[in-house]
Amino acid sequence: MQPIPTYAGYIFDLDGTIYLGDQILPGAVDLIAHLRHSGRKVAFLSNNPTKTRAQYAEKLTRMGIPTRIEEVINTSYVMVEWLKANAPGASVYPVSEQPLIDELTAAGFPISERAGEIQYVIASFDRTFTYRKLQIAFDAMRAGAQLVATNPDRFCPVPGGGEPDAAAIIAAIEACTNTRCSVNVGKPSPIMARTVSTLLNLPPNRCLMVGDRLHTDIAMGAEAGMDTLLVLTGDSRRSDLATAPYQPTYIAEDLRIL
Repeated sequence: MQPIPTYAGYIFDLDGTIYLGDQILPGAVDLIAHLRHSGRKVAFLSNNPTKTRAQYAEKLTRMGIPTRIEEVINTSYVMVEWLKANAPGASVYPVSEQPLIDELTAAGFPISERAGEIQYVIASFDRTFTYRKLQIAFDAMRAGAQLVATNPDRFCPVPGGGEPDAAAIIAAIEACTNTRCSVNVGKPSPIMARTVSTLLNLPPNRCLMVGDRLHTDIAMGAEAGMDTLLVLTGDSRRSDLATAPYQPTYIAEDLRIL
């Protein structure tokens, strides 16, 4: 692997990059400590909306990477910020787990199950997905609601395999309503890229995006004008490079890159 130059900011994906499930991945603790000691800015970015930013910060701290909530951005947070900017006070129906519902409620967005009231159906990673939820989303869409989503991931990597992610929920709603999702705030969306650039207060060309997924992490970084590092500890493999929309600037087996 070619030497990686120094950047002002480092943006790390979490699932499959820093950890896999409850297992910290090789090199993560030492690399983050080194970057912070060197005065570099660090942010953690996740397309997984099933935990709050506080829960992610607590998990990282427990794993040996002391983290403040302000250093974490996930798609629940980005969705709330997008709604604040584009549809303040809108009535929403999240097809999601409780953390996204809690964040929407805390931000003042009314949650509704009535088709005529719902302005936005929010598709998300939801391991509690039921036919009833699909029916509510279907009725709302037929009554004029817009479909938006937290993230486009097909699956979430876990030790030994993966779990179907938000793409499955989006596809189910799109299939029965014949309607396309209008906004997806998760990686590789420029909405997510702008959010993390604002957090770091750095232009994209001074940041390195580090992740395990070519179609989300690497694509977002490349489209935003960041250099990128693909680690082979999660989703993507070297064999995937031939068909990837963007090639990473660097490739490493894991985060033991110092």
